[in-house]
Amino acid sequence: MKLLLITAIREFEKDIKLMLKKTGVKSFSYKDVKGFKDNSEEALETNWFAANEQEIESILFYAFVDKERVDELFEIVKDFNTKQISKSNIHLALLNIEKSN
Repeated sequence: MKLLLITAIREFEKDIKLMLKKTGVKSFSYKDVKGFKDNSEEALETNWFAANEQEIESILFYAFVDKERVDELFEIVKDFNTKQISKSNIHLALLNIEKSN
């Protein structure tokens, strides 16, 4: 069993739900979250928001999944991200679960 974490901008919510369904993940949870980006390293003229700090309406999904489903989901997300025109991507993290109840 693996714990899958997915973060993205809120606009990708429907896309992520479709990806989870396509890979057979039938049970998951999600929550609206505030993303944060520190742009202080970026020059103000190249910074779209012209501010050093930015909060973004984001979403966090988490699900316990069988390891057989993980590789397919990573491939689908990778394909989705390569086709994006915007700088935003879907981010995945996979954690091993040693014990669960």
